[in-house]
Amino acid sequence: MDRPDRIGFALFFVAIVFIAFVAGAFVVLFKTFPYRYFNDAYKAGHALLSQLSATDLHTETHLWREARRDERGVTLHEPGQAYEGVTLYTSGDGNYAQLIDMQGEVVHRWELPYDQIWDKSPSGRAPRDADRIYWDKARVMPNGDLLVVITGDNDTPWGYGLIRIDRDSKLLWAYHGPTHHDLHLTPDGRVVTLTHELSEDDIPGLQGLERPWLDDFLVVLDGQTGEELSKVSLARAFLESPFAEPVYQTPAYAGSDPLHANSVQYLDETLTAAFAPAQGRPGQVLISFRNISTVALVDPETGEMTWATRGPWIVQHDARALPNGNFTLFDNAANYQVGNAARVLEVNPRTHAIVWSYAGNDEHPFDSYVRSSAQTLPNGNRLINESDGGRLFEVTPAGEIAWEFINPIRGGDRDRYIPIVSSGQRFSVGEFDKDFRAVIDNPQHR
Repeated sequence: MDRPDRIGFALFFVAIVFIAFVAGAFVVLFKTFPYRYFNDAYKAGHALLSQLSATDLHTETHLWREARRDERGVTLHEPGQAYEGVTLYTSGDGNYAQLIDMQGEVVHRWELPYDQIWDKSPSGRAPRDADRIYWDKARVMPNGDLLVVITGDNDTPWGYGLIRIDRDSKLLWAYHGPTHHDLHLTPDGRVVTLTHELSEDDIPGLQGLERPWLDDFLVVLDGQTGEELSKVSLARAFLESPFAEPVYQTPAYAGSDPLHANSVQYLDETLTAAFAPAQGRPGQVLISFRNISTVALVDPETGEMTWATRGPWIVQHDARALPNGNFTLFDNAANYQVGNAARVLEVNPRTHAIVWSYAGNDEHPFDSYVRSSAQTLPNGNRLINESDGGRLFEVTPAGEIAWEFINPIRGGDRDRYIPIVSSGQRFSVGEFDKDFRAVIDNPQHR
């Protein structure tokens, strides 16, 4: 090739590169074909790189946090103030749940590794490593059976399934759908839960929507078999309701996960009669949507969203209607109030007035930006799960701490890290049947 030919070839090559650059810029700027395919490939590659590069379990996952205190186990118990019973909790360091007494002694334990149930994630991919899979929410039944939502860290979708096991951790059934965050048992034994799936659908009017994005679903399962009975798209429920505006205000950081539903509560006839927004229609489900700071009611039979509200809270979890007609929630960002890191609220749904709150203080700081919950106990106290602190504590209506438990597990460099506590729930021993009470009372069966 002589000199003029080489110059011509070089100019041709430069022209091709320039045209490719301009075409690529046009595709990215205007998101025309084949932008979606390149974008999906980029996201998939970035997600895979993130999984492969997150090698430190204690500092690069959502399952561990730097321990805030040195104490372990029960640090405080005021018998005259605390609601006596046993406490169920799950921990970010494994596939297990424990029932502890008021002194922090383990009275029962359930454990079942993921690889003894499934060899793939619900999406069909290889699951995360065993130390990246954990039990999120768990609910114990009177006979000692346990319902468990399983989650995979640093995966999308991160929901890994829902199982029912007996008191000896024997698998009774397994629902291999991408369940996440929460579950609730109805009076007739059905299981209400959340799943999510990647969607390529458009949401007209929502600026910044990324594709694919996660749509959440309200799912009802048969409690005896795990069979799926119904499934409702929560994005569709919003968009087909008069309450769609919060979706169009989805913050920029949530373009791929606009709703992020994180709690469910089935309203029986008693709660329906007390909770005015239910308008006398039992069987609706109260749902918390973190990324749009919204609480809503959805009918799982019709798919209709019948009520939704926002209020003086941000990125909340665990909305729970109460027999007095109010509802509680865990306000993770404390509505950015000066001096607060997190708080628990009781709210009047008619007026949005905060009728009770707990936000900690200098002596007892309180902070969990993700997960977390608050259970209202029969004596009026609240059992609060400060997930990021690896801590459960019971607080009286006057704001005094009556009981406190700090996850005793430590790990990482110099044992500086504590596993999150994903689930916490208090029971009186009398709520269990006599056979399971005998198991709890017998140390040989623990």
